Amino acid sequence: MVEFFPGIRQIKYEGPDSRNPLAFKHYNPGQKVLGKTMAEHLRFSVCYWHSFKGLGADPFGPGTIIREYNNSRDPMTVAELTMRAAFEFYTKLGVGFWCFHDRDIAPEAENLAETNRRLDEIVALAAKLQRDTGVRLLWGTSNLFSHRRFMAGAGTNPSPYVFAYAASQVKKAMEITKELGGAGYVFWGGREGYETLLNTDLKRELDNLATLLHLAVDYKKKIGFKGQFYIEPKPKEPTKHQYDSDAAACHAFLQKYDLVDHFKLNIEANHATLAGHSFHHELEYAAANGLLGSIDANRGDLLLGWDTDQFPTDLYDCTLAMYTLLRYGGFKTGGLNFDAKVRRQSIDPEDLFHAHIGGMDAFARGLTIAARLYKDGVLEKFVRNRYKAWDTPLGRKIASGRMSLPQLEALTLKQGEPKIASGRQEMLENILNEYIR
Repeated sequence: MVEFFPGIRQIKYEGPDSRNPLAFKHYNPGQKVLGKTMAEHLRFSVCYWHSFKGLGADPFGPGTIIREYNNSRDPMTVAELTMRAAFEFYTKLGVGFWCFHDRDIAPEAENLAETNRRLDEIVALAAKLQRDTGVRLLWGTSNLFSHRRFMAGAGTNPSPYVFAYAASQVKKAMEITKELGGAGYVFWGGREGYETLLNTDLKRELDNLATLLHLAVDYKKKIGFKGQFYIEPKPKEPTKHQYDSDAAACHAFLQKYDLVDHFKLNIEANHATLAGHSFHHELEYAAANGLLGSIDANRGDLLLGWDTDQFPTDLYDCTLAMYTLLRYGGFKTGGLNFDAKVRRQSIDPEDLFHAHIGGMDAFARGLTIAARLYKDGVLEKFVRNRYKAWDTPLGRKIASGRMSLPQLEALTLKQGEPKIASGRQEMLENILNEYIR
């Protein structure tokens, strides 16, 4: 059998003193943290698109990365070899999950029927490789943004015929996700937005997008798909304004269209940056509203205004992400999917391993640091004390809406100027620094 990553053996945990660049220094999958193994907490997944289809192209030039599985002129041969290479990578890296777009795994043909036949062929191979390796599908999704038919959106397109095509693609992608035992299905509105309001009926587009999602909910029930539905927030790029701009916008949309019971959010760090938020903020908002489902693990470049999708190495981001996850009970169906790509100059197959090892070690360190913070309760204790007056009879009465404005005015006239307390931000930042070591 052809080996696509020759010379690379199974990546193992060797501990923080190891100098082997192809070994984990901190990710020990069997190590128990707060009663669960690291593998159970982190649920690492590798994305198919950046890792195996992304070849280093950027807006100023074509790809720089040459992969052996891409050499054939027959697109289906390329699809088969890429799938085999991917599963070799998953098993050597030691991750438990993978993710895909429909058009990643099988090339589009001249018509939908032939495209679906190609998908079925590759999905049969993926199912076999899953059985052989034990690697599972975290989630599937449909690419409704690359083909020119979707230049004005998919569910939000001005044409009902394009809407119908998009719906057909979603139907098939849901079917193959179910066939592969996927734990979830993601809707990312790549072009569900607008460039200018001069040619856009915003209300109609939002209504139609909600219709597509309701159709998907109905079909999910019909085929018995038990996986979780996710929406992935992103504010801009490729459109100037995307309707799923951040976690709060997605929440409002789901509430308005009576979809909130059917969806959770797939939060991406780089998308939070583009929205002008921190990764921690987006996770906290989603978790506080019962919407945190899965995470696309990457980072952006604060000096660049686009989706750079770099591998996560920031210990503060990783720690705070895991701290939020621990406080809200961890993953139920989602996981940490590396929606990240190696840099344009990182052209060797080995670089793909270095990138994922670094990201996995960073989140493993984040997990152990967050576990200490969570166990010690130092931040929770401070926050609880800061808001303790809301747990008094008066605080509960105000919060429950049982005091009127005139009553609150009378209280203030009687009590006088309220006392205020320090937020102790600098002290808390110092405490966080003490844990991150």
